Amino acid sequence: MNRLARFRRIVIKIGSSLLVDRATGLRHDWLASVAADIAGLRRDGAQVLVVSSGAIALGRGILGRQAGALKLEESQASAACGQIALARAWAEALGRHAITAGQVLLTLGDTEERRRYLNARETLSTLLKLGAVPVINENDTVATTEIRYGDNDRLAARVATMAGADLLILLSDVDGLYTAPPESEPRAAFVPHVTQVTPAIEAMAGAAGSDLSRGGMVTKIEAAKIATASGTAMAITSGKRLNPVAALAAGERATWFAANGNPVTARKKWISGQLAATGAVFVDDGAVGALRSGKSLLPAGVSRVDGAFARGDVVVVRGLDGGEVGRGIVAYDAADAARIAGCKSRDIAQILGYEGRSEMIHRDDLVLRALAAGAPAKVDGGD
Repeated sequence: MNRLARFRRIVIKIGSSLLVDRATGLRHDWLASVAADIAGLRRDGAQVLVVSSGAIALGRGILGRQAGALKLEESQASAACGQIALARAWAEALGRHAITAGQVLLTLGDTEERRRYLNARETLSTLLKLGAVPVINENDTVATTEIRYGDNDRLAARVATMAGADLLILLSDVDGLYTAPPESEPRAAFVPHVTQVTPAIEAMAGAAGSDLSRGGMVTKIEAAKIATASGTAMAITSGKRLNPVAALAAGERATWFAANGNPVTARKKWISGQLAATGAVFVDDGAVGALRSGKSLLPAGVSRVDGAFARGDVVVVRGLDGGEVGRGIVAYDAADAARIAGCKSRDIAQILGYEGRSEMIHRDDLVLRALAAGAPAKVDGGD
């Protein structure tokens, strides 16, 4: 049995306490085992992203600041030194399996501000397309107490959402969720499956379990809320043993959180039901037919644009008669969209002076209205 076989894009989150030993530093054997697990997932056809803590924990040792709490500026300096060591460790571990690692450092704004979100998402998508494994961490060199994630559980959930992952694995120092913190309540019962994160589930969470980690079960439950609402399943399992991901695939104990649909469906629901359109693109009859058959909207099919929208905004797609065909997330600002309307995708770079996306609206970011008058908008199209 391989419990991970059905997942095609997987985010693995690794905490500092698993990767770094306070006395001896980086756990090289453990990291090598996780790299082997990642190689196995890729051989089975999955794409993998890693959210790895450990920069501050490594850096404080490099700078000789092992004892006591760190000031904010000391944490930032430790991150600056430790991130180099962390990136090299991942590059070497994955390189032994002929896998290229790509370092991505994110701040809160990169996942909350639309344009930066889109840029980060495109970077991750391109790394995966080119066969690399993105290794992601919070940019602790510039993050402050007021704006930082404070842990990498929620960052991992944001990354999973951004990347359209169908599974998020949180490797932890515990093997899953219990009805109460097991270290303080011996009779706490293990929870193998969570279909929905309710207030009762949230009440089961405890505090952080390690002085190297800023997270705890509270942040893992918050991560579950973010991930599952976006169509990403999540698993919490122990990372203390070697090859923890392979062990999870083979049936190792874990708490599984059910996804609410799938990533594409969740994004389409978000587009159709929660976002106000800021403009419109008018398309010809040929483009309408192509969209109905599951294609993306290309500039060639656009007759004109209306409104002052920016890249990443939701716009209404209208036919030449003005009727609404659907709505989607547009890949260009209004001014640039108007310049390339009616043009071939291969001419975009010459017209705009930069290499933009070939699609005006990608099919995964497009929701079509049902053909029947008055019927609700479709949220499952695109394939």
